[in-house]
This record gives sequence, C-alpha cells and structure tokens, in this order.
Amino acid sequence: MQTVQTVLIVEDDRLIAELERDYLEASGYAAEITASGKSGLEMARANDYALVLLDVMLPEMSGFEVCRLLRREKNVPIIMVTAKKEDVDKIRGLGLGADDYVVKPFSPSELIARVRAHIEMHRRLLDEKHEEALIVRDLKILPLSRRVFVKDKEITLTNREYELLLFLASRPDVVFSRETLFEKIWGEDSYGETATVTVHINRIREKIERDPAHPEYIETIWGVGYRFREN
Repeated sequence: MQTVQTVLIVEDDRLIAELERDYLEASGYAAEITASGKSGLEMARANDYALVLLDVMLPEMSGFEVCRLLRREKNVPIIMVTAKKEDVDKIRGLGLGADDYVVKPFSPSELIARVRAHIEMHRRLLDEKHEEALIVRDLKILPLSRRVFVKDKEITLTNREYELLLFLASRPDVVFSRETLFEKIWGEDSYGETATVTVHINRIREKIERDPAHPEYIETIWGVGYRFREN
C-alpha cells in the first residue's frame, strides 16, 4: 500500500491555505497547515514532508528567513508563494535555496503541476543517490531505475537494448556468443534468429558510442561473439 505524501502549507491567509489544502487533497496528497513562519520552521524540522509550500509574508518570521534556515538543515523541496511581483526577483537572486515560486493568484492546475513535478524530481534524485550505479568511463547505468546516461545525458533504450547492455556491462571482459546472448536475453523458449542480437548491439552502439564504427564499450570478437570492455 502506497504511503500518502504530505505537504506542509505555511500560510497566514486561512482562505488561501484551505484552498491549497483542498487542491492537494483532491490530487491525492495530504496536507498540514500552519499560519506563522516560526511554527512552520519548527514543523518542517520535526517532520519529513514531501514538500513545503511557503508564503513569503508571514508573522513572526518571514518566508525568506524560514527558507534560508530550513535549507541549511533539510533537503526538502520548497515552493515559495508570493503576492508581490517584486518578491520574485528576491527569490531568484538571494540564493535562499527555494526550488520554485508561484505568484498569487495562481490556478489550481498550475499549483498541483509544480508540486507534483518537484516531489517527483526529489524522489528521483534520492533514488539515484542511494542506488549503486554501474559506471564505466562516460557510461552510467542505474539498474534499479533502469536508466542509462552517457556524459550525464540520459539516453533512451528499448527494454531489450537495456537488458542486453546491462547483461554485458555487468560481466565485463567476458566474451559471449550470439547464441548465448539470445538465450539469456530473449529466453530459451523464444523464437527468432540470433542475428537479432547483432541488430540490437548495433542500435546500442549508435546510442552510447562516440563512434559506433569503432566501439569503445561493446567489442566484436570476430568468429566468437561480443564482450564489454571495462578498460
């Protein structure tokens, strides 16, 4: 059962806070509300929220100060909410650590889209941080999230291409015949020609190699098969 993600709303205008809460709850999130900067900072410190919606103008402590102090201690997405256009330049220029901002009045769809985007981005970054990556020179493979990067640029592979690349990269410097690779990736009971292995290897090379005609990662061992070069 998936845990409901909770957003902290720090907003002293009760009507706006309740509207934000209603938008979030209608989109599948939970929400907690507090009306002062000081209590917002205390709650954000004490709990693990998926995101903080932080108004700029708050009693006891401004949203700017809350953001500055919170960012020192916690890695949580922060979206600042302001009613004044001039505050936007401050948010952009002060280096407070806010991830985004919205200007009142905002549409419900805009607010939810930004909340969802930043929560998802934060989740991906955490997954990547805790996931043991397979890194060979400029190539990085994240096995749990099935993502592949070349020089930090994400590339798109089909399922078979990804499985074939991961299989070879996980067993560097071992030579595999086309028959073995076909059996391992497509399965013993699959129907097809082992030539499809060559087709998939060529497609992978086009995506990960600087010069597919002179591959650095997946080598052809003539008359035998293929191997992944670690060095």
